[in-house]
Amino acid sequence: MSIETLSQRNTADFNQTLPLHIANLVCVRAGKAMPFAREEMSAIDKAPIKAPVAVNFMGLTTDEQADRRHHGGPLKAVHQLATATYEQINAEFGLKVRVGTLGENLTTEAVNGLAEIDESTVCIGDVFQYGQDEIIDENGGDSVQLRIVQPRRPCYKINDQIGQFTKVPNIASWVTKQGIAGWYFEVVRDGMINADLPVYLIERPYPFATLEKLWQLANSKEKFAAEVIEPWLAIECLEESWKTVLAKKIKKG
Repeated sequence: MSIETLSQRNTADFNQTLPLHIANLVCVRAGKAMPFAREEMSAIDKAPIKAPVAVNFMGLTTDEQADRRHHGGPLKAVHQLATATYEQINAEFGLKVRVGTLGENLTTEAVNGLAEIDESTVCIGDVFQYGQDEIIDENGGDSVQLRIVQPRRPCYKINDQIGQFTKVPNIASWVTKQGIAGWYFEVVRDGMINADLPVYLIERPYPFATLEKLWQLANSKEKFAAEVIEPWLAIECLEESWKTVLAKKIKKG
């Protein structure tokens, strides 16, 4: 099955009239920088937040990142990871890693018979709103709006985090190969966020640009015709380092 066919199949449920209620937010998590492996600090272990929390251009105001060079910032303001990632890790390695262990801020659950939010169903540029007030009027209400701008690149801290519980192979490498590391949002509109809010897809400017397809292209050993890659390079909100990777995938001559 081609990359195009796979993406069309998986995104079909979400390619409807917007705004579309696609999920409910079941948990919001934040972490504090704490002593970690290799004599470092980390806030990868996130705990559920019981009360509404403010979100600004840097993310959840109660969330911390110990390594601000590689984590956090406007283009990594909020992280989401599909719960299926934990199911896949646990099945593959015989573990019982709990949701929230790998640093995500948001956990959602599908509604209305739609597919779960994961790398096969979301696209670069998708904008989600958390809460239903003033869905159309972008200047009204205090519902948070977030835009997907890049996948997450797994790092060694995933190995160290899971390695606290059991010895496993290079799990970060495995997660990378599977393309199931989740994604980062930039904040489109500040506001308050909390569990149990409805999640609406309100913009989908690039329905071809699934994260699944991006991972496939970026990690492929093949080169591609310019017309395959150039639409990705034209996505204004796609984080620049991913454009650099993709540009190198264009066939010469």
